[in-house]
Amino acid sequence: MLRPKGLPACIASVALAAISLTTPAHADNGVCEGATGWVSVCAGKPGHDDNYGTGSQGKGATGGKPADGPPPKFVCTHTPLDPQPPAGSAAWEGHKPGDGAVYRKQCVSTESVDGYIINSTAWLAQPPAEAVDPAVLAQRAVDSMLLAGPAIASPRPDGRYTVGVPMWLWVSQSPTTWGPNTASASAGGIRVAATAKVSSVVWAMGDGSSVTCKGPGTPYTAGRGMSPSPDCGHLYRATSAGQPGGVYKGTATSTWSVAWAVTGGGRTGRLTEVRQSPFTVSVGEVQVVGQ
Repeated sequence: MLRPKGLPACIASVALAAISLTTPAHADNGVCEGATGWVSVCAGKPGHDDNYGTGSQGKGATGGKPADGPPPKFVCTHTPLDPQPPAGSAAWEGHKPGDGAVYRKQCVSTESVDGYIINSTAWLAQPPAEAVDPAVLAQRAVDSMLLAGPAIASPRPDGRYTVGVPMWLWVSQSPTTWGPNTASASAGGIRVAATAKVSSVVWAMGDGSSVTCKGPGTPYTAGRGMSPSPDCGHLYRATSAGQPGGVYKGTATSTWSVAWAVTGGGRTGRLTEVRQSPFTVSVGEVQVVGQ
């Protein structure tokens, strides 16, 4: 919640979010009831802020003020004041009602991890083209990666497997099916870079069981014999003969973990994407040939 800025020798704080355009009710401290943001107005001076421009400053969810140095970059939103200020109000900046409009402007820092916020009013001749939220840019970057479901190497669609014999599960790795995959997106002077990588694959085997693998699995080699996979495998206990089409129908679902950050430091975040690939398995019994 933003607090009014206490400024000695200043008069009449103007509410930005809950503004009254007639005669506002005042508390003993000179603050308008129900106001959530303020511009200080002092005799002989325009409404101003101590550091970064007209309006009031406040903390985001985690609090904190930017470190000393150049002003940080901001993502700003504009909301038309309703009703608009009366004719002659300083908020019109010398313009007349009907000539553009007065907006409530809220800016959130994209470089301060503390979520620094500035509230103010602004006259604009035309509705503004709003800046894009970094999280939106992160999603655009992810969409451009064309992430796909697991590239299943085993089980093979043309393979035949045996009841009671360990099956090895593994996937082929590429930037679009396993990662890492990197991409960026930019707008409004802000650039976001994102990196995606699969964190796990859940195999639904079609027989009512599932297997969760934290890695791509280990490829089977002939020298492994009948041993089970060291990290990603399954064992069917019944044939697929009674299943539709005579096969078990399963899915491999990959979970992509995406880390993103505003280029140059500041805001960061994480996204999760899910992709899926189907597979079928034909499972039979060992055929013993009599002598």
